[in-house]
Amino acid sequence: MKKIYTGVIITMISQMVVLTTIAQNDKKLTDATLSKNKIKAHLHFLASDELRGRNTPSPEQVIAAKYLATQLRSYGVKPFPQYPNYLQPVKMKKKSKPKTVNLNYADKQFKFIKNTLLLDGGNVDLNQEAVFVNHGTKADFNKINVKGKIVVAICGDGQTNSAQKWFRFANEKRALARKKGAVALVELYRNQRLPWSVLVRYLAGGSSTAVSLSEDEGKPFTHVWLNDPKFEQADFWKKNKSQKTEIQITGSNIQQFDTYNVVGYVEGNDAKLKEEYVVYSAHYDHVGVGKANAKGDSIYNGARDNAVGTVTVLGAAENLAKYPTKRSALFVMFTGEEKGLLGSRWYVDHSPIALDKLVYCFNSDNGGYNDTKIATIIGLGRTTADVYIKKACKAYGLEAIDDPAKEQGLFDRSDNVNFARKGIPAPTYSLGFRAFDAEIMKYYHQATDQADNLDYDYLYKFFGSYIYSCRLIGNAATRPFWKEGDKYYEAGKKLYKK
Repeated sequence: MKKIYTGVIITMISQMVVLTTIAQNDKKLTDATLSKNKIKAHLHFLASDELRGRNTPSPEQVIAAKYLATQLRSYGVKPFPQYPNYLQPVKMKKKSKPKTVNLNYADKQFKFIKNTLLLDGGNVDLNQEAVFVNHGTKADFNKINVKGKIVVAICGDGQTNSAQKWFRFANEKRALARKKGAVALVELYRNQRLPWSVLVRYLAGGSSTAVSLSEDEGKPFTHVWLNDPKFEQADFWKKNKSQKTEIQITGSNIQQFDTYNVVGYVEGNDAKLKEEYVVYSAHYDHVGVGKANAKGDSIYNGARDNAVGTVTVLGAAENLAKYPTKRSALFVMFTGEEKGLLGSRWYVDHSPIALDKLVYCFNSDNGGYNDTKIATIIGLGRTTADVYIKKACKAYGLEAIDDPAKEQGLFDRSDNVNFARKGIPAPTYSLGFRAFDAEIMKYYHQATDQADNLDYDYLYKFFGSYIYSCRLIGNAATRPFWKEGDKYYEAGKKLYKK
């Protein structure tokens, strides 16, 4: 028995030595491609005035995409056959603000901005029967024939007041209404957390155009929100169920266009584990040109947000292409994040690799930093990969901390969430911040966010810790997963058939 016990101890010690040696080797391989000068060069190009803030869509954003594709090609990252130039087309549409959005029924008249807002669709003149479908769930739609009719539904799902979720539900209802043959969708809006006045500024104020995905073929589909602060219209429709309804929209022009995600991959070097892919992602777009500051600068360069994240992924691509890990690596740099996480939403619905082969998404997104001794991980504590991230940060003299501003809902406000909703473990690696304070807001979506006022000694550590984390996760004996109890845990079990 003593000999057996001694043998077990020796085996365990041997395994620990092997794992430690592998980790030390991964650190050396990380250092082998890490370069402060390369970081500076990439950031100064992507955040240059010449790229005019990389707005979606813009010619300058296409230049940025082609620059990123060229870097992937130079590293030896492989393109997918369907995207030989590393560019995945993302179909979008640009809609101008309408002049009128009139909605009439039962001698009631509702006008644009005061009562109505247009979420989607172009000019129409409809006079059709409208039917009420409660909250517009799949079950609600299955109870009634909506073909050729206007559909009226209550916003949201009746359970949450999260504005972000309401917009997602709105997209889902619109797709369902179109699929069922309806001609338009009217949603009755009442949300105290996001007042109508705020919604008006967001959907009808400022810029005269709005950008969204263009997933549906054929004619634009009319989607209107009707302000219903006292639920009077909801009560009316609950009682009447159907009603002749007019919708008149003028002055709304829609332009279709393609923008691009930048994608490529490196095959893993383990015969079995190479079938598993770790996604390394960031968005490369920003907000373009805006209001000039006191110095007359109107170009919002987006160095921190999110040229830093983009170049972090470039650094990982260069390293993993030269020194592959056991698992395969998938690199995706998204368009349209600033327009509503559009590029990542498109990607998860059009992935060239089956989603159940994507075992982890390591996103990098940033607003700024106010502590150069830390890296802030939005989602630390939610996946089993924490140990690797903490180890990598420590190796570069940084402390990995969890999201210090959970009230901001940051996990669900970046591209990682579109992977998480599918079940893929997906934290976001961010520059170190301990609060959304004046130092963050000084640069966040401002013309001051430029490459020449970054701390490159800190960025060297930040980049190194990210790339080292990538190597540790890519070589780990077991694949990462959600920790039990996480709100995306069940989605993960469903995706991976656990």
